Amino acid sequence: MSEGVGSTEPGGGGGPAGTGAGKASETEQALGRAEELLERLKTTREELERLAAAENAEAAVDVLAELAELAKEVESELAKARARADGPPA
Repeated sequence: MSEGVGSTEPGGGGGPAGTGAGKASETEQALGRAEELLERLKTTREELERLAAAENAEAAVDVLAELAELAKEVESELAKARARADGPPA
């Protein structure tokens, strides 16, 4: 379900070099993707809780793997945003 998340996004090379607006925009985009992933994480966690209540261990294991992948993607997007915000001007 999480294939391709963030992988089809443009690299942000469309703006003039050295503009602070481009850097802020890229940072905001990374934060926006992280927020979307956090919403998916919340929804998936709720699904896991439903499966646990239904004692569906096999499906719960699959959802746990999905949660782990989503958490990695959130961490990646936050790291990108942090690097863009803290990095030297382009």
